[in-house]
Amino acid sequence: MSTWPEIEKKYFMPVFKRQPIVLVRGEGVRVWDENGKRYLDFVGGWAVNCLGHAHPVLVNALREQAGKLIQVSNQFYTIPQLQLAELLVQHSCLDRVFFGNSGAEANEGAFKLARKYGRIHLNGAYEIITVTGSFHGRTIAAIAATGQHKFQDPFVPLPNGFINVEYESIEAIRAATNKLTCAVMLEPIQGESGVNIPCTAYFKQVREWCDERGLLLILDEIQTGVGRTGTLFAYEQLGIEPDIMTLAKGLGGGVPIGALLAKEKASVFSQGEHGSTFGGNPLACAAGYAVMRYILENGILENVRKTGAYLMEKLEALKSTFPFVTEVRGRGFLCALEFDREIADAVVASCNELGLLINRVKPNALRFMPPLITTKAEVDEAIEILRKALLRV
Repeated sequence: MSTWPEIEKKYFMPVFKRQPIVLVRGEGVRVWDENGKRYLDFVGGWAVNCLGHAHPVLVNALREQAGKLIQVSNQFYTIPQLQLAELLVQHSCLDRVFFGNSGAEANEGAFKLARKYGRIHLNGAYEIITVTGSFHGRTIAAIAATGQHKFQDPFVPLPNGFINVEYESIEAIRAATNKLTCAVMLEPIQGESGVNIPCTAYFKQVREWCDERGLLLILDEIQTGVGRTGTLFAYEQLGIEPDIMTLAKGLGGGVPIGALLAKEKASVFSQGEHGSTFGGNPLACAAGYAVMRYILENGILENVRKTGAYLMEKLEALKSTFPFVTEVRGRGFLCALEFDREIADAVVASCNELGLLINRVKPNALRFMPPLITTKAEVDEAIEILRKALLRV
């Protein structure tokens, strides 16, 4: 009889570098594999499982909605979609919402919205400035926007309309701005390239430049949004407001959903200019509504701030202990540990063996994205396993 990895190798496109673990069940911050081994999950579905696994609030919302209505298309009104839209607008600086199924779809919508804005207000301008190290998704336009050659090179030629400039340089953005520029797109924290955190002044400078030139500022909060950094949205910590914001990952707590939000001035779509068959379906929106309400009403953001700071403190202690740990960076429950050598794969393998799941974000760096409900005791447990793994290395 074939094993599950053998079946994957035979039938599935070889695009994922998987760990040799077949997960079958989860509860809270823990998961179990097919052999019954238990792990502490600090991958969190790549910053998706914000309430952990099998949280009763999310499970009950899905069970109840699945028994009523799962999908009817956007030809009709559905209550969960409008409830979630209202909640997002009420708790953000944005005015309008569109729902898709993923972060890449949300960003595709942002590209289209910015181009239409440029056509109406900027004499047909259509170029969007992005920065090196950014990651905006896997669709062909999203990788054109992404500032990492490893994602782009296999698929050239890419669509035009994206100008990639030096990260954290307002001078580079100013120099790249021309009569074809309609928007600047940034991540509050660059998650996929190693949890890179620009200084707050950078975002203020970009906001001022966009205002001066009449450009839109797009914030990709797919990874940082929905409480991941300790506030509901990361822009709240930057002293600025975006014109367009994209969300996904944590929004559904594990159920696929993406959201495109815009201020009224940037909400320029007309009927028929954008759409989605599955986007905003009742099941996904019921999940998003349950997740958002739970985060807002149960002190989750405070837990992320306090326990996230505790996690950073413990990672800093490891840095003091192990000379090959060169940097600790992060905010809330999005953190990274960087080494002076390429040992991340070995550390991940050792942690797997010891019962901790973490993410190798670069050959010399680890990323931690635990559920937002993670406790200090669970942080202590994870850090002890990580310490043992680093001793082995």
